[in-house]
Amino acid sequence: MKKILVVALLSAFAAQANAADTIKLAITGPFSGGSAPMGASMRDGAKLAINEINAAGGIVVGGKKMKIDIIERDDEAKNDRGALIAQELASMDDLSGVIGTVNTGVVIAGDRHLQEKGLTKIITPAAGSASMTQWSKAGVADLSIFRFAAHDGIQSAMVVTEAINRKFTKVAILYDATNYGVSGRDDLLAQIKAQGDKVEVVATEKFAIGDKDMTAQLLKAKAGGAQAILIWGIGPELAAVANGMAKNGMHVPLIGGWTLSMSNFIDNAGKNGNGTLMPQTFIEEAISPKAKSFINGYHKTYKVDRIPSPVSAAQGYDAVYIFAAAVKQAQSTDTHKIKDALEDLKEPVKGVITTWKHPFSKWNPADVETHEAFRAENAVMGMVKDGRVVFGSEADKKRFIQQAQ
Repeated sequence: MKKILVVALLSAFAAQANAADTIKLAITGPFSGGSAPMGASMRDGAKLAINEINAAGGIVVGGKKMKIDIIERDDEAKNDRGALIAQELASMDDLSGVIGTVNTGVVIAGDRHLQEKGLTKIITPAAGSASMTQWSKAGVADLSIFRFAAHDGIQSAMVVTEAINRKFTKVAILYDATNYGVSGRDDLLAQIKAQGDKVEVVATEKFAIGDKDMTAQLLKAKAGGAQAILIWGIGPELAAVANGMAKNGMHVPLIGGWTLSMSNFIDNAGKNGNGTLMPQTFIEEAISPKAKSFINGYHKTYKVDRIPSPVSAAQGYDAVYIFAAAVKQAQSTDTHKIKDALEDLKEPVKGVITTWKHPFSKWNPADVETHEAFRAENAVMGMVKDGRVVFGSEADKKRFIQQAQ
């Protein structure tokens, strides 16, 4: 009996020692359901980076190499589940950080628990404007939440500019009923006003998650003479819009948020998706050695020939390397010290999207961009062409090639 007790105690001590030698990082997101292409791609891109870091021996902290230990949680794009996961993570005293989340509602429901604990989180690959503006509106003085995505202000400006540059004078706005869709609608309307009301909005129509027939919304857009459909949504309903446009003889461009690049839009829309335009932070083309290595590594590891959501995968990958750089600079696994390092990263971080130089700065509630990594130069217009997303223009491709050097 004593021998068994001794063995049990030694095992417990060994487990504690091993835990102390690892950096615990949670990855959360919708790994199932309609938003899964985003969540799963982000998770898999992040794990690709973690595997690379661990294979190289880990991160040197205090003269000791420490490997990253992953904690995965599937929020299923459900607000209540996201809140429960956040509460669970906030209760972990040895958790160094959190990466992930897609849906705005999930962020709003859960991140308050992380912020109360001061737990460092990098939101990626998405979540709407409210995921960050909620903190500025509340006047939070010290924020532990960062975002690693092209925020909706950048995207909506690009969408509206695209419509104006194409000489469209009448557009319709379609959006889903989620927090993300409503926030996107508001951003589009604000951008149209900010750019001088050069286009008239002839219809503003909402659709619900699960809707398959968009005839009513599209007929209103058609009756108003819409020359383009500006759209903001998340799931396969986006494909229902594209298919509905073809069915109703609406041969006008579909321009919207980056989620139009997901596999559940491209596959379900088929040829009706060709020509669709959306902002992108990463295009699945080997425009640099780093991009080539990342794409090949993803394909080989996950046995695919097309990343379900390239933007999500690339942002997950780069977010891990930025987090790792903060751990190394802080020389600590303490989440508060990592937060401080993220606000003032000294060394550039070579990513697959670009080389990140001081992506974040000290939180200022009057300026949410202090905790936003992406700027307008980090995004280009992508276009759906025969089942893949390609660069919308050669000029954009050349610009991204230069930035990747």
